[in-house]
Amino acid sequence: MKSTAKKIKFSQPESMRLDNFLAENFKTSRSQAQKMIEDNNISINTKPINKSGAFLKNGDIVVIEKKPIEKLTVEEKKITKKINYKINIVSATKDYLVVEKPSGLLSHPTEKNETDALSTILLKKYPELKKIGEDPKRPGIVHRLDKDASGLMVVARTQKMFVHLKDQFKNRTIEKEYMVLVHSKVAKDWDEINFPLERSRTSERMAAIPLLNRGQITDSGKTALTEFWVEQRFVNFTLLRVKIHTGRMHQIRAHMLAYNHPVVGDPLYIQKKRKDKWDKICGRLFLHCIHLSFIDLKNKRQTFTSALPEQLKKFLTLLT
Repeated sequence: MKSTAKKIKFSQPESMRLDNFLAENFKTSRSQAQKMIEDNNISINTKPINKSGAFLKNGDIVVIEKKPIEKLTVEEKKITKKINYKINIVSATKDYLVVEKPSGLLSHPTEKNETDALSTILLKKYPELKKIGEDPKRPGIVHRLDKDASGLMVVARTQKMFVHLKDQFKNRTIEKEYMVLVHSKVAKDWDEINFPLERSRTSERMAAIPLLNRGQITDSGKTALTEFWVEQRFVNFTLLRVKIHTGRMHQIRAHMLAYNHPVVGDPLYIQKKRKDKWDKICGRLFLHCIHLSFIDLKNKRQTFTSALPEQLKKFLTLLT
């Protein structure tokens, strides 16, 4: 679409912030209006403006030199940003779904109300999920996988199954295992990591807390236990099979960083001094849920497995 200048006269007796004025005129969000201003698209009385907090007075002439980004229609934005995530339905029963979540897809929308999420995609195909669960933003969702992770998840299709699964997660009777590639060679063939975890005060990461503080057992953080077995060692990497006995946020990623073997491709849990080209080559977080097991409403254990995605398989071939 060809760029054209647009001129608007501000005709109000009371002054008004520029970003509020643009948002009102273009029927868009204030953040989008601020983006226009930051892109140097705006001038007031021929004077370029790059401050969102600039105030307009009666009679000021506002000129938008370029096509404002909010002129894009909702449909155009979806075309430019939409990714067609493929959700593999591993099992579909009247009580639950077992699915493979792809990397890059949220398990459910956050407070930002994203339109792309596993829950919203499933809701279109299984509208009965709308009434399942405790939060309308998380229909049927009992647990989650990090956005950048992939693999198996179970979704409840009935409220009875939702409560049943929730109790199993609470009692830690659900089995989950992951295939994880970490940096450097892990010395032990098997080990446990049991650092408590708590939210960092300075970032969006979870922080691992030392077990001892001045010789005393720590009372900070939440209990977290991660167990792993070495599957294969490479020159500068180790492939692990990981089992989590607790379900803390970012548990594997935070624990492996604290263990001095961060997960390959992790954009958040990284060592400050490490700049490894292999993270970029991998192109995603190397963390995939390969095993999921739970008890159904007939008191039978159901077990599911998932192979590594092709992207991760191909990456491993580069290391051999």
